Amino acid sequence: MTGHRLLAPRWLATGGAVLLAGVLGVAILLQNGGSACAAPPSSAKHKGKATFYDLAGTQGNCSTKPPADDLYVALGRTEYSGAMACGAYLDVTGPKGKVRVKVFDSCPPCAAGHLDLSRTAFNRIGKEIDGIIPITYRAVPNAPAPGPLSITFVEGTSQYYWAVTIDNHSNPIRSVQAKGPGGGWKKAALQDYNVWIIDGQTGSGPFQVRMTDIYGKTITAKNIKLQPQKRQTTSVRFATGSSTEAAPAAPAKKKPSPSPSKASPSPSTSASSAAPLLESTTQAAAPAQDEVALAAAEPMASCG
Repeated sequence: MTGHRLLAPRWLATGGAVLLAGVLGVAILLQNGGSACAAPPSSAKHKGKATFYDLAGTQGNCSTKPPADDLYVALGRTEYSGAMACGAYLDVTGPKGKVRVKVFDSCPPCAAGHLDLSRTAFNRIGKEIDGIIPITYRAVPNAPAPGPLSITFVEGTSQYYWAVTIDNHSNPIRSVQAKGPGGGWKKAALQDYNVWIIDGQTGSGPFQVRMTDIYGKTITAKNIKLQPQKRQTTSVRFATGSSTEAAPAAPAKKKPSPSPSKASPSPSTSASSAAPLLESTTQAAAPAQDEVALAAAEPMASCG
């Protein structure tokens, strides 16, 4: 099983000086006693500062591989929000411009407002020699993901221990439920290393997996097989403006065009018949993009 990177070494680079932050992170967690009020960053504009770091390993605390463009961010304990922020996107503006980054890791010593960027992302908006730069940032609701949502059973999963990572969902996920043939829905619990776990007998599948984002939008993946460490790509997305149906997007719009070289802007639809079948439903209309705060619909347990 994936270890907790909150307690593992990670490298924080500040103007060429490299600091080992793992031990410091543990000390801060113990000092705070777990009492901080946690919520992912909101879509309102925030002021803060950014540093950069080099990844110590092949994945971040969100238990996923780095995005292909190498544009990612680690958040402090409060904004990391027990892994609820994982997979969300932030627009970060610095002295040299703006960059969009994926929440991919945690930064135990970072306070709210301190974003620890990948070196690639930092260099897009600031000078590496400066080490620390002033920034503004905001979460991006319904940001386009680089591909359809995927589900991966982690190592050690069995009919008695159901555990998955979910990637390319873009919006923070509020809840996950699963059921096997003839069974009822069982609720999964989110761990701080971004794995959803049902600790008990679930059967050997295949499963339906029902996921609800923080805006109340629900999608259900069918025919998810119990195949540990195999990434199962679906054809659904939470993000507005992309397909949430199993069928390919807009096949009916068929006009003769003088320029056949123009390809469809959505190359990510899955054509494989072996891919899980999916359906989607909407429980509640999403609020206006600029007014939505990326926080849980219900208060976090640590905010009492």
